[in-house]
Order: sequence, then structure tokens, then C-alpha cells
Amino acid sequence: MEYRVEALAAAAGIRVDTVRFYQSRGLLPKPGRRGRLAIYDAGHLQRLRRIRSLVEQGFSLAQIGRVLKADGRSRSAEPLLAALADEGGAARTYTRAELAAEVGIPEALVQAVEAAGLGEPLERDGEPLFVEADVEMARAALSILGAGFPLDMLLGLSTRHADHIREVADAAIDLFDDYIRKESVGDEAITRAFHELLPQVTRLVALHFQRTLVSRALDRLAQSETDRKEHLERALAATRSGRLEVKWR
Repeated sequence: MEYRVEALAAAAGIRVDTVRFYQSRGLLPKPGRRGRLAIYDAGHLQRLRRIRSLVEQGFSLAQIGRVLKADGRSRSAEPLLAALADEGGAARTYTRAELAAEVGIPEALVQAVEAAGLGEPLERDGEPLFVEADVEMARAALSILGAGFPLDMLLGLSTRHADHIREVADAAIDLFDDYIRKESVGDEAITRAFHELLPQVTRLVALHFQRTLVSRALDRLAQSETDRKEHLERALAATRSGRLEVKWR
């Protein structure tokens, strides 16, 4: 069956400009041409319905692009996709302005964080949307800034950290794929393993980072001048008392 763009959008339940937006992002293949007319087919409609379903589950367009590339190559992906969407915590979304207002920061600061590549907001009809986890991270970052860290240096450090985290996360996904997904029997086993392992992996990474940070600070402490040494000792007292704790919801 053939469609003009207006008919395709109506069949998919979206707007014409959304069709063109998905096409500009490389999520929808280019239409065929008949003279000056753009002609779409059933494959385009199926792809649009797939995109819409993933958007409604809370995936960002960048994530959807990766899912679409994997379609047809991985078996039994839907239960795991549902688990990933659930962990994304996308029940409530915020526009950029709403996120800024919720946290109490300028909207331009949210844009600066986006530009630095420190997040992957959801995108619906071309508008970035944020979830509760973004609000929590923004509040944590605001607390750190409140301690006197320069914004430009904190953004630079965060960007370096994000680059390394993506590399490690990709390697962790490969491990899950090789040793859990491919060895599991049935969709429920894969999803259950994901739900059980994600909190433990998250806690492991967070605790390792905390321990490394404290250990490095103690090394620095041993080489510090007397006045700086006294200040740093007091700051590290909480870590030795066990009052600091990494939590996972």
C-alpha cells in the first residue's frame, strides 16, 4: 500500500512535521519518489508505529535509533526493552523550563548541560523532555556547585567522566549479552536477571568510585601541608565513621 505523507501521518497517529522530524533524525527511511511526490509504503508505517511505541515507553530518540538498528538481530528483545523503560523512570516528564523551575536553576544552565553531552533527554515532536532522574541529578549537581566549584571546571570534569562511563557501560552490556541473555532460557529469565543485576552493578560502581575517591584523598592528605591536612582530616572523618552511604532506589 502506498501513502502520501499526510495519509502516512494520519495512519500512524502523529503529525506530518513529526514524520519529517523522524526522517531528519535518520529514524525513518527516505520515501520513494514519483515525480515530485514523496511516496511511503507499509514499511514506513510499521517503522513509525514502532518509534511511537518506544517513545511512549520513555526511550530517547538516540536510544530508539540504537533499538531500531538492533531490531531483527536480537531475539526476544521486547521484555528487556520493557524492563529498560521501567528503569528509566519516565512516568513523569518535564520540559526544559519545568526542569529548571523544579530545581531552581536558569534554563540556560540546563541547555549548557545538554550541550556538554551529559544527558539524553527524551524527544517528542522535537521537544526535549526530562524525567525524575534528571531532576535528582540536577539537584545533586546544584549542591556541588553550591560548595564553590566553578561551573566550567565541573562541566569539563563531568564530560570526561561521562565519556568513560559510556565506554564502561558498553562493555558491561556486552558482558550481559554474552553471559546472561544468550545463556538464559526464556524472556522472563532475561528480564529477572536485569532487574536483579542492575541495582547491584550500580551500587558496585558507586561504592568503587567513593572508595577510590577517599583513598586518593587520603594519599593526598599524607602529602599535605599542616593546615590543609587538618581541614581534610575533618572532611574525611565521615567516611571513616561509615555515615556515608550509597543508595539505589
